[in-house]
Amino acid sequence: MAETARPSAWPALRVDEWTDTRELLHLWSQIVGKLRLAAEPMLNHWWQVALYVSAHGLTTGVLHDRAGALELELELDLVDHVLRIRTDHRSDLELALASGSVAEFHARVTEALRELGSGLEILPVPMELEVAVPFGEDRAHREYDPDHAHRFWRQLLAADRVLKRFRGEFAGKSSPVHFFWGSFDMAVTRFSGRPAPRHPGGAPHCPDWVMVEGYSHELTSCGFWPGGGEEGAFYAYAYPEPDGFREAAVEPEGAFYEPALGQFLLPYELVRGAPDPDSAVLGFLRDTHRAAAERAGWDPGLDYVPVPHD
Repeated sequence: MAETARPSAWPALRVDEWTDTRELLHLWSQIVGKLRLAAEPMLNHWWQVALYVSAHGLTTGVLHDRAGALELELELDLVDHVLRIRTDHRSDLELALASGSVAEFHARVTEALRELGSGLEILPVPMELEVAVPFGEDRAHREYDPDHAHRFWRQLLAADRVLKRFRGEFAGKSSPVHFFWGSFDMAVTRFSGRPAPRHPGGAPHCPDWVMVEGYSHELTSCGFWPGGGEEGAFYAYAYPEPDGFREAAVEPEGAFYEPALGQFLLPYELVRGAPDPDSAVLGFLRDTHRAAAERAGWDPGLDYVPVPHD
């Protein structure tokens, strides 16, 4: 068998090159992600709603459909470009990911779930978007580019690898590394263990009580967002933001604090052009967390150094 060249671990993907594909994936991920919201029991900070990076794309993991008395999993496969729906009854379905409208995709998913005997139902309206057209009414045609979708997934693979390493350096309460379909970003969050001031809310088409629960305790959060800057960006912030946080010196060169967002940003294109991209991102994540934790007086014992082993 002939060998094929391994794709770049940090592929280039300009934000302005894949607008249609990104919008489709965002809205498709909301439809799929809302099934997690419908199926799974509440976890602190809404952790039960997120998607996870898989070896082919983004997955729900196992959903327990009590209404339909079956277990199922949905995966947005960005290698084979299908929505794969698996069940414990071996009744699997695949729906092609292709150009078209969100309304068409929503109708196909709804019908597929009925065919499989699922009783899951979602509120068919997007969240955290300025313009929230109900899924069944969004008939705008958008082009789906498989290459752009595939490169995006490879970006998520790289971010997932580095964020999981960063998560392992903390001994306190930490979220999984997961993908939030509302804001369309990958994130991991650390907690000091202390309660936080009530969050003011304000996310578009998202009830304030959702944000109140998400930010109920003091935290630092970081991740990767594919929609900002030239090629997306890694980000980091603290809630509540301690005095002096935004003035902190943060590596690598090119990282900066964006007042309009209340976050430090590290442009993705600087990462992929670095001699060691993983180290560049880790340095950024460590510096921003330290800047917040030290200024807010977090317990230093929450930092964790794994014991070396052979």
